[in-house]
Amino acid sequence: MDLKLLDILACPLTKSPLKLSEDKSELISKAAGLAYPIRDGIPVMLESEARVLSVDERLDK
Repeated sequence: MDLKLLDILACPLTKSPLKLSEDKSELISKAAGLAYPIRDGIPVMLESEARVLSVDERLDK
């Protein structure tokens, strides 16, 4: 995924910034508690496709 794109993307629910996961397979929205998948280099910004973050992931900075 293009890191420049990350600068302009925001969580569709909360409009908060997103963070790239360590393995670069998801975009993390701490505010919404969701992880949006990245498939073939394209972020899938749909709530129905997002994974709910675990308590540990929400607390991790």
